[in-house]
Amino acid sequence: MSTDVESGEHCAYRDLDRRWGLPGLNAVIRAVVRRGISSYHHTIFGFRNGYQGLVDQQAVPLTLDSVRGILHQGGTILGTSRVDPLRHADGAERVKEAMEIHLLDGLIVIGGEGILSTAWRLHSELEVPVVAVPKTIDNDLASTDRTFGFDTAVTIATEAVDRLHSTAEAHQRVMVLEVTGRHAGWIATRAGIAGGADLILIPEKPFDIVQVARHLKRRAGIGRTFSIVVVAEGAQPIEGTMQIPEHDRDDYGRPRLGGISQYIAAEIEQRTGIETRVTILGHVQRGGTPTAFDRVLATQLGVAAIDLASEGRWGMMAALQGAEVAAAPISEATGRLNTVPERLYQVAEVFFA
Repeated sequence: MSTDVESGEHCAYRDLDRRWGLPGLNAVIRAVVRRGISSYHHTIFGFRNGYQGLVDQQAVPLTLDSVRGILHQGGTILGTSRVDPLRHADGAERVKEAMEIHLLDGLIVIGGEGILSTAWRLHSELEVPVVAVPKTIDNDLASTDRTFGFDTAVTIATEAVDRLHSTAEAHQRVMVLEVTGRHAGWIATRAGIAGGADLILIPEKPFDIVQVARHLKRRAGIGRTFSIVVVAEGAQPIEGTMQIPEHDRDDYGRPRLGGISQYIAAEIEQRTGIETRVTILGHVQRGGTPTAFDRVLATQLGVAAIDLASEGRWGMMAALQGAEVAAAPISEATGRLNTVPERLYQVAEVFFA
């Protein structure tokens, strides 16, 4: 009998309080456990708070009973962290020690670019057997067409655009909606198209605030009494066209994004004379129950991940490619970004050109 562990950023245990996470995580965990126990007779553990639990060696058994009834629940019932075990002085030793203590054959890591980059280092540098499941609402991981959680986030953002239309029209305002998207504007683009936004600003297409203001003023001049602007948090102005303060950085040196919509709104109001208001969705996009699409995708990825682990195909990631779930090297998934293609943005431009 082999022994596997559900690790990475999120894991689950039925008797613990449900914590903040991402829609679809519980579906992945449920699929790994159900498939792993029923088909392979594995013993499976979960680490509390992902990599933090791995370093602290806080493991709990995952059983069929512990994952019963969690498919539809948002978030995860264990907890999360952004800890990188390799940044700890003895992190590598503690990871190996945790695996030895629990007689683990390998790790299944669920995470985004940062979490999976660490997973690849654990595998390539320390020879830790690892299989990955891609998780990010930004949909910016390469080698997979979709990441679970993305569809739910787009649905939430689209509903926000729909709701902003009524207040924008009633008050004859410009409404700026900020959504997540550090390096890729997938949520902004899809929610903007679906919600009928009048302008979409994304990291892939640096914007000119003069042209933005001119477009909105032209709309007002032809009788369009309100406008909706959807902005990805990572959107950037063309160099020299608009001043934005430097972002604070987290403990890992990454910029803390969020708030660019405030500066854009101030510029729009100053340049057009039109009252402009801001809505920042923030963590609202990561909450709630997963959509049907995300439940199915997360389940498919979880089953594929435990299959890969059981076959000894370490260093691979379960991925959606076209209509099929396949395996892709973790190194390829984290080696580049999956960004919004020009042809999709051109579709959006038809409606605000």
